Amino acid sequence: MAALLTLLDVTLHFGGPAILEKVNFQVDPGERVCLLGRNGAGKSTLMKVMVGEMKPDTGDVFRPANAVYRRLTQEIPADLAGTVHDIVYGGLRPNDDHHEEDWERDVRVEDLIAAIRLPATQEFTALSGGLKRRALLARALAGQPDLLLLDEPTNHLDLESILWLEEFLLEKKPTLFFVTHDRAFLRRISTRIVKLDRGRLAGWACDYDTYLVRKQEVLEAEEKQRALFDKKLAQEEEWIRRGVKAQRSRATARINALKAMRVEARARRDRTGTATIKLSEAERSGVKVIEAENVSYAWADGKPVIRDFSAVIRRGEKIGILGPNGAGKTTLIKLLLGQLAPTSGSVKHGTNLEVVYFDQLRAQIDDNKTVADNIANGNATVTIDGRSRAVISYLQDFLFEPSRARTPARVLSGGERNRLLLARLFTQPANFLVLDEPTNDLDAETLDLLEDLLVEFQGTLLLVSHDREFLDEVVTSTLVFEGDGRIGDYAGGYTDWMQDKAKEAARENLLQGGARPPDGLAEKNLSRGQVPPKTAKARKLTGKEQKELETLPAKIEALEKEQATLSTQLADPSFYKTQSAKFTEVKARLDAVEKEHAAVFARWEELEAAKASSL
Repeated sequence: MAALLTLLDVTLHFGGPAILEKVNFQVDPGERVCLLGRNGAGKSTLMKVMVGEMKPDTGDVFRPANAVYRRLTQEIPADLAGTVHDIVYGGLRPNDDHHEEDWERDVRVEDLIAAIRLPATQEFTALSGGLKRRALLARALAGQPDLLLLDEPTNHLDLESILWLEEFLLEKKPTLFFVTHDRAFLRRISTRIVKLDRGRLAGWACDYDTYLVRKQEVLEAEEKQRALFDKKLAQEEEWIRRGVKAQRSRATARINALKAMRVEARARRDRTGTATIKLSEAERSGVKVIEAENVSYAWADGKPVIRDFSAVIRRGEKIGILGPNGAGKTTLIKLLLGQLAPTSGSVKHGTNLEVVYFDQLRAQIDDNKTVADNIANGNATVTIDGRSRAVISYLQDFLFEPSRARTPARVLSGGERNRLLLARLFTQPANFLVLDEPTNDLDAETLDLLEDLLVEFQGTLLLVSHDREFLDEVVTSTLVFEGDGRIGDYAGGYTDWMQDKAKEAARENLLQGGARPPDGLAEKNLSRGQVPPKTAKARKLTGKEQKELETLPAKIEALEKEQATLSTQLADPSFYKTQSAKFTEVKARLDAVEKEHAAVFARWEELEAAKASSL
């Protein structure tokens, strides 16, 4: 089957080092390719080149005739007007061949609007930023494109919408090219990973966890190779300084080789460093940080947002807050911080609180000021932990080059705005952090660093996030909006909450005469972000099923070995260069093995569950 997109030796410059440098890449039908890269690496630029919104300086982009591409951007277009229904309907592809009846198209649009929970008749311009993003996602999906490009599709979506999107993409199986910071979404959706680093694109035909291991091995090999190169260059520079004493022909060859090494060293692009995020911790607060007693809050029209909420937040607790968009998560934060007065009930604060609040709208950034002035308000220095530091040096800790630090904040990307706000807030000593969706747009490396910082933070944390893995790693308990203003309190993070929900469902099932799902199966489904389905009533395995069950582990192991071998082969850059004709064949075999492995594993789970329920 022909590729849906092919890039051959594509190069693109914006004045400095190449954003794309001799990129060779293709997307085949049915693939779901995840693009990773640091903020500012050029991921959005690559997408623009792919769909034809931007032309490369050199190289070729091949797209099949009549292929339809749709791209969901991070930015919300300013020129869109009309109702939500109009906006989504406008994403339909032309129906020139009338292969679809008008009523079928209308039903598809209405189903999408309902599934993503959008107000069909409301004006698009009147929507919140989150709802606008959801409407644009529906618009992109409505066109049933041959290639769907999604730039951070989970940003501003609530958990229910993210889970719906995952199931939609897995069920419909569109050919997909996407950028995401959501590691749980990446794990479920991607069939292949590509990394954009210093203008080059590298492919990894494996799962995300394997990619992390292999990427680290590649980086370590690169460091060793560079160290050997630098040592050799230093030796040759020392040789030339001592004076040439060898035969003329040999000396000329060695001098030419040295010149070539100098050129290579000058052209070499160092990998972007890791941000150095540090938090200035204030003196410890009192043991009791916040006490909320029977707190309720309602809108002016009387609609309840929060009902009879009581909680005691103690020093050192890290609390996650989960709920649908519009449920009242930010309202809860403002009530707890004393920025809103409750309709009824009381909120008491402990002693010695030093609060830092990271707001979802990033409203604390002044777009008309430079990056540096947003930190130091026109001063050349900033005080961190009681010590004075040059603001340019401090911003380099957050990966802002000096030239970038002097640009207006309005030109920053979403990830850069997040890093700037973190840099601004972390100049202030704090023992109580309140972070409202801090992970949006952050690249994986910065996300990992922020995660580690919050785990080690000795103070108290309130964290609003829909990033399941981030919640699991950071929080000690979770407050969940469960409808009608009620808030549930659960120990642990997202997965712990899901397990509690599964246990509740199992208990209800047991009371109704069903059987509780085996623990192993429940845990596997929960790791995928799903609630385990209710299992069938207990039954004994037949003799044939028992024999089948005994053979399945060996079959699974054999498939996993073949999967690993094929993935290693495809991840080797030399394979594509020397045996490009076999690439599609090997990739097709890997896809087949993965499908067979999933089917065999599902059968093993089914038989194990039946066996366990009969004991």
